[in-house]
Amino acid sequence: MKPSLLTKLQQLQQRFVAVEQELSDPEIASRMNDYRRLTKERADLAEIVEVFEAHQKAEQDLKEVQGWLNDADLKDFAQDEMSRLKDLLEEQEAALQKLLLPKDPNDDRNVILEIRAGTGGDESALFAGDVLRMYMRYAERNRWQTELMSANESDLGGYREVIVRLAGDKVYSRLKFESGGHRVQRVPATETQGRIHTSACTVAVLPEADEVAEVVFSPDELRIDVFRASGAGGQHVNKTESAVRITHLPTGTVAECQDDRSQHKNKERAMKVLAARVRDKQLAEQQAKEASTRKLMIGSGDRSERIRTYNFPQGRITDHRINLTLYKIEQIMDGDLTEMTDALIAEHQAELLAALGEQDA
Repeated sequence: MKPSLLTKLQQLQQRFVAVEQELSDPEIASRMNDYRRLTKERADLAEIVEVFEAHQKAEQDLKEVQGWLNDADLKDFAQDEMSRLKDLLEEQEAALQKLLLPKDPNDDRNVILEIRAGTGGDESALFAGDVLRMYMRYAERNRWQTELMSANESDLGGYREVIVRLAGDKVYSRLKFESGGHRVQRVPATETQGRIHTSACTVAVLPEADEVAEVVFSPDELRIDVFRASGAGGQHVNKTESAVRITHLPTGTVAECQDDRSQHKNKERAMKVLAARVRDKQLAEQQAKEASTRKLMIGSGDRSERIRTYNFPQGRITDHRINLTLYKIEQIMDGDLTEMTDALIAEHQAELLAALGEQDA
């Protein structure tokens, strides 16, 4: 193990002991903010310390087994055991390196998922609807909560734009690499001559702010407009001004919601979307600076970049960032995204490990 890695792990081990000592203080319960902070820190350190202590034990076992080589009766067993322990130590070291990678502070957040039809007219709106269903089924498989924030339906049943909130365990960590252009190649339902068309939609995955207050808006930065809802809705349509549009004047960012009959609820939802969009712009600017020297831009948030192609005639989906092609389009469109998301996460971790190696070199 590299000395720099060993030193870091020893420091974390000592910090873990110190945190446990602080949490054992009976007075800590009266300081709820400190208690929450320390409990989270303990949870973050626990897995690293557990693997490190297992690694230390394996090293001790290896030293002990090496002493058996001089015993003729134990020599063969010792050689087999040494081989097993060396493999174990390699696995543990690789696991520790991954656990020490810089953590994305947004990984535990819920997300605002935005899908917009692109080139391709009615077919792109239908594809946007199919992509929404894919993510909703994936959310169902992960037992995440879903909430429709805003929807602009097309005449044929798809969406020109749709915004949903997904809440649950580590939602952003699983979906953060989905932002970008999604292209489809298939025979549209509207095609009478069986020709294959190409159309597209864009996906934006925005980490939700913990509270709207996390993105501070002063009153003079916001313009709030109310208007009558449009689209399907029976007698309610065009009779009350329940729809809300909020503009953040410094950035020109706009969010609107008209899906609920309550103006108050529409304003609350629009404010959540606006906060997520403004925060995403701030993060994108920061990430662009940090990633300017990096070759791979997974998760850069560049929505104009084509990241994935869905080819229905050939039954394949290709992610162009990592050159991964899977011939299971029906399963993926039904929400079986795990293999794809795992591959993207693994590639991102490999890139971080390579950068870490360059720093240590």
